[in-house]
Amino acid sequence: MKRTVFFVSDHTAITAETFGRSLLSQFETVTFERVTQPFVDCEAKAIDTCRRIADAFARDGQAPLVFSTLTDDHLRQILECSEAVVFDLFEAFLDRMETALGQPSAQAIGRAHGLGNAALGRGRVEALRFAIDCDDGIGVDAYDKADIILVGVSRSGKTPASLFLALHYGIKAANYPLTEEDLNLSGLPSNLRKHRERLFGLTMNPERLHQLREERRPGSRYASLEQCRNEIRAADGLFQAAGIPYLDTSTMSVEEIAANILHRAGLQRMRW
Repeated sequence: MKRTVFFVSDHTAITAETFGRSLLSQFETVTFERVTQPFVDCEAKAIDTCRRIADAFARDGQAPLVFSTLTDDHLRQILECSEAVVFDLFEAFLDRMETALGQPSAQAIGRAHGLGNAALGRGRVEALRFAIDCDDGIGVDAYDKADIILVGVSRSGKTPASLFLALHYGIKAANYPLTEEDLNLSGLPSNLRKHRERLFGLTMNPERLHQLREERRPGSRYASLEQCRNEIRAADGLFQAAGIPYLDTSTMSVEEIAANILHRAGLQRMRW
């Protein structure tokens, strides 16, 4: 079974995607074709989105699903007239919040992520710059400024998680790749020893690691299943011996990885 899904927003569509994907994940037998429509901030763009929805309906023979975080009433009404089943995040909660708070909402376009807060925006940019400057083992001299240092073998998800933590939560995350040389040591690499309290390990099952490495360097020793098994075994042993908390990312999305790291490491996300 296949169904087209639209994520529609007047801003980046990150909230619509996160909201929608959480619900879609409960329906494992359905194949979803995902279409993201960000920055739908005027009538012309809303009408064009409805046209795209109609095209998908004509192609599939069934109504697409739409997850919307449009804030403007007029644009929401246009979308509601489309040939889709619309799940409107603001419609679901905004009226009740206005009643609870005793005042009308601003209904301002582009506020879903609180980016109007200049301090928050600067904090995220600073965290993102830190993640880039301390990616893949570089910038070790700045590790004392890190909120967390993600450690794991190559392709275990360190870089995507670091960037996601920075962009969405303002967390300064460095990441360090464990090489064969590192894994042959009797303890932590020298660059990491004094930062042990900031370390958090990422691991995965060898079969998944083998799959990811094959996509990067097919047929190489680096990607071989035996090599993946050896590295994962050594990395997990290192985490356990050093008392480093670690997470199996084999079946997790980057959103799930970041959420688990925040929770288990007790990190305080940036508030808006």
